[in-house]
This record gives sequence, structure tokens and C-alpha cells, in this order.
Amino acid sequence: MSSIAENLERVREKIAEAALRSARSPESVKLVGVTKIVDVERIKEAVSAGLQILGENYVQEARDKIEQLGDRASWHFIGRLQTNKAKYAVKLFDLIQTVDSLKLATELNRRAQPLERVIPIIIQVNLAGEASKGGVHPPECISLIRQIAELPNLRVQGLMTMPPFFNDPERARPFFRRLRELSEQVAEAEVVGVEMKEISMGMSGDYEAAIEEGATLVRVGTAIFGERL
Repeated sequence: MSSIAENLERVREKIAEAALRSARSPESVKLVGVTKIVDVERIKEAVSAGLQILGENYVQEARDKIEQLGDRASWHFIGRLQTNKAKYAVKLFDLIQTVDSLKLATELNRRAQPLERVIPIIIQVNLAGEASKGGVHPPECISLIRQIAELPNLRVQGLMTMPPFFNDPERARPFFRRLRELSEQVAEAEVVGVEMKEISMGMSGDYEAAIEEGATLVRVGTAIFGERL
């Protein structure tokens, strides 16, 4: 078994254990393999070992990889999306995880219309107010979702966050809990056309804590592919 396949199996085991600790089914958590700066051959190795969802941070890099890998996996956009790249994103990705403004959502909707596509999206929330990261501020989240719900070619399916970096995953746990609570608040608002079925949170260093707090999507790169060079 290759090292990538071994790493993938180890991550899957930890996902299952974390899910069971929180009285959830392991199948309720989906693994997104973060492939930023990972070469196509190594990605193919992971896909052959059963990785089904790939997460890309950059549109151009994703476009090159999708041309080579095609539909062997589902593709999620997980980076900061510039409005001028929306026309490419709606063609390339099965789900966009980082929508954080009405401006971006409106452009995605406009670009999806002629393609007759309805694009699943996740709203990124900036829980810590970090200027270096995208995301809507929590008090504005439900209002933004209500506005986006009016756009016919987008479908809000959940929330996503990136907490501050901590060496100790326990320090990230309050942020994960807050996103789950916010997701529950959005669900209680019963916005027409909005289905809060995804909570995307947790990366290589803290995905187990994220799962214990309710994550349905975890974005793992280093634990599968190793450190970026």
C-alpha cells in the first residue's frame, strides 16, 4: 500500500472514531482532500485509493487538474473566490464552499444562468473577525442567506469556517461549536430554498474536534499528501 493510500486510510479511521465518539454515523462525515500544490499523479493515487472529493483553492490550478482528472472525483472550491473568476468557477466545481457576499453570489448566479446550472454553495463565516480571511460576520449571516436564497441559480446548503490557527485543536473547538450553533439558528429561520445540511470545518490538525462538534465536511490536505514543498 502506498504512503498516500496509508495516510488516507488512517484519516478515514480517525474520522470514523470521532464520529462514533459523538454518537454519529461515520458516513455522516465526508472527507475533502485538499489538493493545493499537489501534483496530478499524487492526486490520482489518492483517488485510486478511494478519495471521492477534491478541494482546490485556486481556479486556474483546478482547471488544469480537472482537465486531466475529469469526473473521477467531485470538485469543491475552498479558496477565496474573486468575483472575476466566477465565470470559471460555475463551470468547474460541483460545490463552492466560500461564498461570503451578495456581490459574489450575484455574479455566480449571473454566470450560472446561461449554463442552466443550479450551483450548490456554502456560506463562509468569519467567526474570529480575522482580516486575513474571508467570510461573513456571524450577525450578518442569516440576512445574507435570505438575500442569496432569492437567486434562482444558487442553492445554499450549509456553513463553512476556518478558525484561527492553534497548535492545540482544543482551542479551535469553541469556534467549531459556534458554527454548529449558527447553523442551527439558520435552520430554525426556515428560509425557503435553503437546506442546512453541511457544516464544513476542520483541517489536518483539528478535524477530529470539528467532527465531534458537528462537521459534515472536513478539509484535509497535509495528513493525506504530506507537507507542501
